[in-house]
Amino acid sequence: MSAKSSARKVRNEDINPCIEESDGSQKCLNMYNYDKSMCSAYFQRYKNCRKYWHGVMVQRRRDGVKPDMPTAEEREQILAALGGKPY
Repeated sequence: MSAKSSARKVRNEDINPCIEESDGSQKCLNMYNYDKSMCSAYFQRYKNCRKYWHGVMVQRRRDGVKPDMPTAEEREQILAALGGKPY
């Protein structure tokens, strides 16, 4: 896999449900000159996001639902039904 296709995959909303959290972490690092201690809340939010959607993906795989990761549109519906992000 080339670096370009890998980067595109990370930025694809249907594949990566945590783009917003990832961007927040990156902006924080840029703002605080890469002082990681200043961005721990952003990192935790990203970890919680990944953990939540990984659990959803595993459960869908067990249930035989395809695709394993809900599309961006499906995720919006799931989050709306939950009343917002659970992480």
